Amino acid sequence: MKNRPTKSKILRSYSVATISIALVLFLLGSISYAMISIFRSAQGVREGVVMLVEIDDDISVAERDSLSNTIAANKMVAKVEFVSKDQKLADPAFRHAFDVDVESLMGKNPLPDSFDVTLSAEAADSEALTAFVEQLTAMPEVAHISYPEDMVEQVHSVLDTMQFLLLLFGGAMLLISVVLLNNTIRLSIYSRREAINTMKLVGATKWFIIKPFLGRSALQGAIAGILATLLFALTLFCIDHTLPELGAIEQVELIAIIAAIMVASGVVVAVLFTLFTVNKFVNMRSNKIHMY
Repeated sequence: MKNRPTKSKILRSYSVATISIALVLFLLGSISYAMISIFRSAQGVREGVVMLVEIDDDISVAERDSLSNTIAANKMVAKVEFVSKDQKLADPAFRHAFDVDVESLMGKNPLPDSFDVTLSAEAADSEALTAFVEQLTAMPEVAHISYPEDMVEQVHSVLDTMQFLLLLFGGAMLLISVVLLNNTIRLSIYSRREAINTMKLVGATKWFIIKPFLGRSALQGAIAGILATLLFALTLFCIDHTLPELGAIEQVELIAIIAAIMVASGVVVAVLFTLFTVNKFVNMRSNKIHMY
């Protein structure tokens, strides 16, 4: 009868510790998912700036293709698309803007052939981008280059600042989470300090004492990781149901990777912190064990 309250207390401590670990893992997983999604969106914004490279009418198809390959080979470029003068003239938006038959009025198509050059994330380096523009301008096939220079610099500056702040926030949350996990596991094992001390007094070896704790902590970490994964999946489902335009559940591969990491992290962290804490109790003198 005397052991029932003790067993109940240990079970309650174990359950609370498991739920606490699950919540911390869920928090880390959610923050990781949000940060990766934001970084991917930022990358898309960086690669959304288009540079217009107009070319001379006199160049041949071979020269045009050679120029296209030269531009595409530069690290500043994510994609190159050729747009002919006929495509531009046939564009409904262009005809609506001028509301006249430009070709009949001027006797020919006055628009130039051009390349729509989508800049890559490397364009964040303003000096390298300027050198790239100067390199293109010096080519005899290139007639004119235009792109929103001020907007490019502002976009990259804002995104760099945002990513730096997100990394600081993520690092702070990781540190806080590690401290919480350590304290949670330590308090869970603290309720078993009497059993550890008793095994020491009867001559049990250190590994004999530690091994069962490691087995239980591995199971505890796995359960916590699974609970965190279920909570994470439920949260994403609710977000997708409420705000489907965000596409929260479309990144299946990313979700699967984060879920696997949460389960693996739960096991590894629980085992490591348990090993450290139990080893500390085992090495502690019997008359000091209540002072920890």
